[in-house]
Amino acid sequence: MPIPKSELLATLPPEWPEDLLFWIRDAVRASGRKLVVLDDDPTGTQTVHNVTVLTDASVKRLIAALRAPDPVVYVLTNTRSLPLAQAQALNREIAHHLQAARDTTGRKIAIVSRSDSTLRGHYPGETDALATALGDPFDATVIVPFFVEGGRITAHDTHYVTEGDLLIPASETEYARDAVFGYRHANLRAWVSEKHGERMASAAVDSVSLDVIRRGGPPAVLKQLAALNPGQVCVVNAVSYRDLEVVVAALMAAEAQGQRFLYRTAASFVRVRGGIAPQPLLTPADLRSDPSPAGGLIIIGSHVSKTTQQMVALQALPGVTGFEVAVADLINPHRQTPTVQALTTRVERTLQAGEDALVYTSRAALTTFGDLTGLEIGRRVSRGLTAIVAGLVTRPAWVIAKGGITASDVATEALRIRRAEVMGQAIPGVPIWQTKEESRWPNLIYVVFPGNVGDSRALARMVCLLRGET
Repeated sequence: MPIPKSELLATLPPEWPEDLLFWIRDAVRASGRKLVVLDDDPTGTQTVHNVTVLTDASVKRLIAALRAPDPVVYVLTNTRSLPLAQAQALNREIAHHLQAARDTTGRKIAIVSRSDSTLRGHYPGETDALATALGDPFDATVIVPFFVEGGRITAHDTHYVTEGDLLIPASETEYARDAVFGYRHANLRAWVSEKHGERMASAAVDSVSLDVIRRGGPPAVLKQLAALNPGQVCVVNAVSYRDLEVVVAALMAAEAQGQRFLYRTAASFVRVRGGIAPQPLLTPADLRSDPSPAGGLIIIGSHVSKTTQQMVALQALPGVTGFEVAVADLINPHRQTPTVQALTTRVERTLQAGEDALVYTSRAALTTFGDLTGLEIGRRVSRGLTAIVAGLVTRPAWVIAKGGITASDVATEALRIRRAEVMGQAIPGVPIWQTKEESRWPNLIYVVFPGNVGDSRALARMVCLLRGET
């Protein structure tokens, strides 16, 4: 049942009083270890800034990334769009490439398997594949779905999604009813057991509680980490960044003593584990790219209710021309090509006229279509949307892609991005990339807008910021 956020917070001890981020940053430097984040869709860059993201995990690119002095690199896998077997195969391939790059450079690494803060994704399939491919056993898998920018917190082992002043157990949200990655439990220990097919009892899953974090600080968490059994799964409670700092400080100390962890986390963990200080939100002045008389482009594949609310608010802005594309047309190969061609022509004309073009899918979600599965439906829809962008001749002033699979496919297939720089965020939880030379349109502002982040006005605010409006 939903509970008032204030009611839950009142049950917790005070936060640990010490700011630990400076200590963590020094520990990251001293370790010489680079954090490699395998991101199952591009929205995981939503808490960091001045960080490189790669869409090509070749040994050559990974060697260059490990030689760079910065503490974090993202590798986009887009595995949330793949069936389990393909997702595992890709994780194994990247793990082998990482081993080769590590052996060549001598750079030590730590690995985060970054996934959704609402508990969707291929767990434990991806972490199992990584652990097997990397060879040396890990002391534990540490699970941290906390993502405060999106209102996801964990307390008393229960993972919550914030809606207004209420906390809703994740299992009672639309995310838990996902056609591919649905689940029954918001209690993380029970969720882990469920995802392991009940082969791992929930009682066997360890938990770092907020009592330990807030009363005992890093020494108490370090003591608990040292007592983990080999290969054990440990879930982490957190409702604030200070909670996360306490846990990361303990993890860094444990790593310095020789423990090895495989991390399965949401985006907030990466910023703290990388020792990255927060920066102010980006302003219109920060978002100026190459001047273009053309309009901007918004592509929406996400169909969650929050996206639909944001799209309605966006359409109320002047200077936005919307084009709806039926999901059935994108799924049906006999109808997709003429649909895509016609839409591409109309979008091209809109951009050339200096108007912003919005391309969005019909709002009814299809979970089955003939013999197609939910994943294959999503992939076909994304391919159709990507084909529209790929067919454009006019360079947009900027591009927004909404929804993880859509944003990944637009980035890699339509914009041909191989390397980008994460500039930061203009709206909390919404990452903004700037493309590099290894792309179709260098120095393009590319906004990776998660489907489940922001209030109803967030997408409209993002467009106004990109237009230079305050």
